[in-house]
Amino acid sequence: MTFNPQSLWWPRLAAFVLAALAAASAVYWGLKWPSQPLDSKAAPLVAPEAPAIDPMALARVLGGGLVAPAAQAEPVASVAASRLTLVGVVATSKQAGTALISVDGKPARPYRVGAKVEEGLILQSVGPRRASLAASVNGPPSMTIELPLLTKR
Repeated sequence: MTFNPQSLWWPRLAAFVLAALAAASAVYWGLKWPSQPLDSKAAPLVAPEAPAIDPMALARVLGGGLVAPAAQAEPVASVAASRLTLVGVVATSKQAGTALISVDGKPARPYRVGAKVEEGLILQSVGPRRASLAASVNGPPSMTIELPLLTKR
């Protein structure tokens, strides 16, 4: 086997040129980087002050907070009992859940516990096949609506 030293000349030259270019680039950027003056007129980076948050508004958004009790809960409950129909219930725990309630025969809408169903009635709690409505979240339930019984076909 014969060895030809000229066949190794081109790869060595290419490697040397690439290494020289990389070194020159590193030296150029290394010398340029610290010599850039800092702009003294630039505004300092300061986070803007967060707006004040109303705790009661936040509690209402998150489904909490107390609602003022209605003056006359009984007449509203008796009239509303005939207008409300429970279509479905999703009971996740004792204090949470959602009820599908139809008002005046309109399409059912989902209401979370603590949501206002109509004037003077708030969804207080949900359970298996039932939903309790009251004038306030913490008050006594003024009415309970239940899912209709399933019929066999």
